[in-house]
Amino acid sequence: MEKQDLTKGNVTKTLIKYALPMITTSLFQSVYSIVDIIVAGRFIGGNGISAINNASLIMNLMTQIAIGLTMGGNVLISQYFGARNVEAQKKSVGTIFVLSIGFGVISGVIFFNLAEILLRLLGAPSLEFAVVYLKICAIGMPFIFGYNALSAILRALGNSQITMEIIIISSCCNVVCDILFVALFSFGIAGTAVGTLISQVLSFILALTYVIRHREAYSFEKKYIKIDREKAGLIIKLGFPIALQWTVASISWLAVAFLINRYGINVSAGNGISNKIKDFCQLFISAMASAGATMAAQNLGAKEYERGRKVMIDCMKINLLIATILIILAEIFAPVLVSIFSTDAAVSEVAVVNLRIEIIAQWFYAGFLTFNVLATGAGDTMFVLANSFLNCIVVRLVLAFILEHFMGVMGVYIACMVAPLSSVPVGYWYYKSNKWKKSIGAEKKKTERRQCSV
Repeated sequence: MEKQDLTKGNVTKTLIKYALPMITTSLFQSVYSIVDIIVAGRFIGGNGISAINNASLIMNLMTQIAIGLTMGGNVLISQYFGARNVEAQKKSVGTIFVLSIGFGVISGVIFFNLAEILLRLLGAPSLEFAVVYLKICAIGMPFIFGYNALSAILRALGNSQITMEIIIISSCCNVVCDILFVALFSFGIAGTAVGTLISQVLSFILALTYVIRHREAYSFEKKYIKIDREKAGLIIKLGFPIALQWTVASISWLAVAFLINRYGINVSAGNGISNKIKDFCQLFISAMASAGATMAAQNLGAKEYERGRKVMIDCMKINLLIATILIILAEIFAPVLVSIFSTDAAVSEVAVVNLRIEIIAQWFYAGFLTFNVLATGAGDTMFVLANSFLNCIVVRLVLAFILEHFMGVMGVYIACMVAPLSSVPVGYWYYKSNKWKKSIGAEKKKTERRQCSV
C-alpha cells in the first residue's frame, strides 16, 4: 500500500479500509506483552506475572510518551499532506524522526539507571524479577521511539499496511524468542525481556529499511533528516499535550498498581492478567480512534469540515458496536480467558473478578476516545490533555483512594471502571461546540502568514 488520500471516497469504507491494518497491527503489538505474561505464568509463576505487570506499567509510561510525541508529528504531516504543502511535509518528517531518536536515547538511560528506585516506589512485590525485566527493556527505548516515529510518518501519509506487516513479523519473532529463551533454555524473566528487546529492534530496522527504500514517497530525504526549529516547535506544541495526556494516564495506573500491590502477589498477578485482557480488548477501540484522528486531520487540513465530522460519527458507531461485543464475550468467557495465563486458582479467581468489573469501561472508552478524534485531528491537543486529566487524575485516582478505604481492592476496580465515563459528556460538548473547526482554521492562518513573510 502506498500513500493514501483520505479526503476522498466513501467515508465509512475509507475509514474501515484504513483502520483494519492498524487494528491488526495493534493486535500483534499486544502479542509482545501477552506472550510474556503467558510464558511467565506457565514457566515462572506468580512472581513472573507480577514482575512483568509492574515493570510494564513503568515501560508503558515512556512508550505512551513516544506515541504522544509522534502523534504530534502524525497530525502535522497529515495536515500538510491534506493542504498539499510538500516542503513543510518533508521538514516535518525529518524533524520528528531525529527528535524521537534523541528522546529515546535519553529515556533509555534514565530508566535503566532508575529501574530499582522506581519499582521500590511502586511497591512491586517481586522486586528482583521486575528490576531485571525493566532494565533489559529500557535498552530498547531508542528503538521504540524510532519505530513510533516511522510508523507515524507512514500512517500520516495513508499507509497503515506496511506497519501491520512489520508488527506481524516482529511479534512472531517475540513468540519464538520467548519459547526458546524461557521454555527451552530456562533463562527466566531475563529471557522474556530479551525476546521483547530483539523484537523491538527488528521492527525498527524493518520500518527504517522500508522508508529509506521509498524515501521520495514518504519525504524521507537525506537533506531533511535534521531538526527544523519551526517544525520541532509545532510538533512539540501538538505532541506534548498528547504525550502528557498519556503520561497522566500512566501515572494514574501506577498509583492504582501501588494500591493493588499492597494486597500481595496473588492480587498483583491477578490484576496483571486482567490488565492484559482489558488492554487487548481496548486496542480495537484505540486503533479505530487513531485511524479516525489521522483521517480527520487530512480532511480538516483540506478544510473538508463536514467530512471530518462524519469521520468521527462513523468511528463512534463502529467503536460502540465493538465495545458491546467485547464486553459480552469477556463477561461470558472470563474464566476461560484467565486460564490461558495461569493455572493458579488463587490468581485466577482475582483476575476473573477484576476483569468482569473493569471490562464495562470499554463502553466509556469508546465514547471518550472517539470524541477526541476531532480534537486530535484538529491539533487541539490541549483539550485532549484536559479531558484525559479529568478522568485519570480527578476521577480515577481520587475515587480509587476513597473507595479502597471503604471497600478494599473491589473499590479500586470499581473506580477504574467508572472513571472514563466522566470524559464522555465533556467530549460531546467539544464536538457540539465546533471548536475543532476554529482550531484548525487558526493554525492554518498562522502557517499561511509565516509562509508569506518568508
